[in-house]
Amino acid sequence: MSKGPAYKRSLLSRLVRRIIVWIYRWQGWRIDTGLPKDLQKYVIAGAPHTSNWDFVFFAGATEVEGVHPNFMGKHTLFQGWMKSFMYDMGGIPIDRTKRANYVEQIATEYARRDHLALVIAAEGSRTSDGSWKSGFYNIARAADVPIVAAWVDSDRKVLGFSDPIWPTQHYGETLARIADFMRSRRPDYERYKVLEAQARRLMAEEQAGSSAQK
Repeated sequence: MSKGPAYKRSLLSRLVRRIIVWIYRWQGWRIDTGLPKDLQKYVIAGAPHTSNWDFVFFAGATEVEGVHPNFMGKHTLFQGWMKSFMYDMGGIPIDRTKRANYVEQIATEYARRDHLALVIAAEGSRTSDGSWKSGFYNIARAADVPIVAAWVDSDRKVLGFSDPIWPTQHYGETLARIADFMRSRRPDYERYKVLEAQARRLMAEEQAGSSAQK
């Protein structure tokens, strides 16, 4: 298996990584619980996503942990002088014009690489009420890899990661396990309460569907 495109890191990407780590440390961020060790392939599903700075602080934390996470990007960004930089920073090009959807494209990347830690903002956008999109789950299922949930507390400048959570065949059931972890770290945080309610609703719908099929 391949570790991905073999590009020599550019001066720009090395400089950007150093700046990100400097900002992370300068702002006083710390890690509560680190990433699981000896785990080669997984999906990192993080929340909340409330600011453009989330990426900087999260990237700083993973860099400190010695992990260079990957992210999805529109394939047109991987052209010209940006090509090497995007790959250096962990980008994976997604071509929306291909017959294979983005889940299949990412699953293929997992299959051909030795290491892949894909970061996904599970809420989808900063305007989310706290509900999670199912993309991270679909990718983990298709690639047969675990999910690592990442929580963030911007007020206390602390973040942390869960133990690996293997996705089950039911999204609501998997989401409930993630919600339990997130709320164990921030019990009173409103967005995580919304996540828990979403998981319960989905589980009820899944159970109703199973009963109807009997």
